[in-house]
Amino acid sequence: MTPKTQDLYGLSTEGAEFTAYCGGNLGGENETCVEVAAIPGAVEAFVVRDNKPEAIGGDLRFTGPEMDTWAVKWVRDRGLNV
Repeated sequence: MTPKTQDLYGLSTEGAEFTAYCGGNLGGENETCVEVAAIPGAVEAFVVRDNKPEAIGGDLRFTGPEMDTWAVKWVRDRGLNV
């Protein structure tokens, strides 16, 4: 039997404390950032959003294992050293 998964998009992000990961742009008011926060009250659930005012596409939500897999593959594919 498959364990029931959380409906990540059914969870409220009210009160989420976002961390901004910025860089690669002009800085100041024009700096572009990706913001990430744990979803309050959820187990291993995260929300990712764009900080730009024109970013109207909503947010993306991931489980902890999904975020970890993405991060590891991103680092590996980009040839980054951490």
